[in-house]
Amino acid sequence: MPGVYPPTPGFRNIGTTTMRYIPELYSGKLLVKFYAATVFGSIANTDYEGEIKQQGDTVYIRSVPNIIIREHKKGQTLVHQTPESTAVPLLIDKGRYWAFATDDVDDAQTDIKNYHDVWTTDASEQLKISIDRDILANVFADAHASNQGSTAGLESSSINLGETAAPLPLTKANILDVLVDCGTVLDEQNVPESGRYIVMAPIFCGMIKKSDLKDASLAGDGTSILRNGRVGMIDRFTIYSSNLLTKTADTFEGDAVTVFNMVFGQMTALTFASQLVKNENLKNPTGFGTLFRGLQVYGYEVIKPEAFGHLYAFKSAA
Repeated sequence: MPGVYPPTPGFRNIGTTTMRYIPELYSGKLLVKFYAATVFGSIANTDYEGEIKQQGDTVYIRSVPNIIIREHKKGQTLVHQTPESTAVPLLIDKGRYWAFATDDVDDAQTDIKNYHDVWTTDASEQLKISIDRDILANVFADAHASNQGSTAGLESSSINLGETAAPLPLTKANILDVLVDCGTVLDEQNVPESGRYIVMAPIFCGMIKKSDLKDASLAGDGTSILRNGRVGMIDRFTIYSSNLLTKTADTFEGDAVTVFNMVFGQMTALTFASQLVKNENLKNPTGFGTLFRGLQVYGYEVIKPEAFGHLYAFKSAA
């Protein structure tokens, strides 16, 4: 029930339901809405997007063949290789849509004249969030076997990035070391240093800001993170904060913990292709009003698993 201004005892309240002279008012401004930050546009490339018109289309990505290097001796007969290029299919098999209806009577009587645009903008933001959550919930499973688990590292097999039933505890004391370990994992795969990223939950980004970053150059800045509050870059990684990472219930030394599936890699690892197939409004055929709707089809694939890693960690109280 709407609230009324409290009267003194015994005083008749003209705002009650029996004598309502005080109207209820609705603000002409809409409440500001906050959206989860999306990251897929920053960690995935769109090099192979091409012409995508509907769900079910497939983009075939051809790889560069490995040319064999052989030892040479004077006078020998050369062995000529016949290079073969394999194709990685990028299937456009996912779709997301939004749709809402408005009424002509509401359009004529409402005091918010641009609410169609506001709702459409909200749909666009929600669409990005839905796609981002889908990507982050699935791609970590496609990391290279040497870029995840308790024995990560193609050459060393000695880096702990956490695994099921043995997640990695993170604190402000060890989080920088873990970031360096992630960089070492990519180094052992000969992954280029440019374009590296890591997506972390906000709680871990907060740990980084609280850590002992006395050397400002470590974060690629002239001022320490402790002073300017920006995460920036650490050990060649651009750090992205996301609330859309998948969380897993697990145990650590007998205690229940919430584990985050965080991903890191280089821009060539993950590819994304998308097409906004429909974005339209039309008269409602069964009533007086307008139908607004949009459809986006997309697909994604980890095409270079060796440039992609999975960090399975939780916030430790220690």
